[in-house]
Amino acid sequence: MTWLAWLIPLLAAIVVLGGLFLVATANRLDRLHVRMDAGWAALDAALARRAVVARAVAALLDGTGPGLHAAAERAERASRAEREADENELTLRLGAIDRTTLPPVLAEELTDAEHRVVIARRVHNDAVRDTLALRRRRKVRYFRLAGTAPLPEYFEFAEPDV
Repeated sequence: MTWLAWLIPLLAAIVVLGGLFLVATANRLDRLHVRMDAGWAALDAALARRAVVARAVAALLDGTGPGLHAAAERAERASRAEREADENELTLRLGAIDRTTLPPVLAEELTDAEHRVVIARRVHNDAVRDTLALRRRRKVRYFRLAGTAPLPEYFEFAEPDV
């Protein structure tokens, strides 16, 4: 009976500590998902700002920028699945513009918008990387700690030469 008196509390302690460990991991995963969503929101805002600046540049260029205006419109209205390709096209069109022909204020605004896009994309992709790393662990998969949250995806497109 003595060994049983030690075994039951020991097993109970192991179960409680294991449960606390799983709860802590689930909370960390939840915080990573929140971080990833915030990163996407910041990236979406930065991309929208860049599209607005691109339309202003297209309006200034008059006849030489209708492709730029259309690319900015497509990038803004694209669904998340099609967004990478449309943003990539917008980046390439913005890269082809001679910035010396633009007014200095607009050129500065465009450069700033592109910098913000690069930073926001890196923040989002870092959050995705960290979330995927935790979701790949056995304990997260075995105990289904991710719940029904969709698997996060990186957002990749050509970085502008800024």
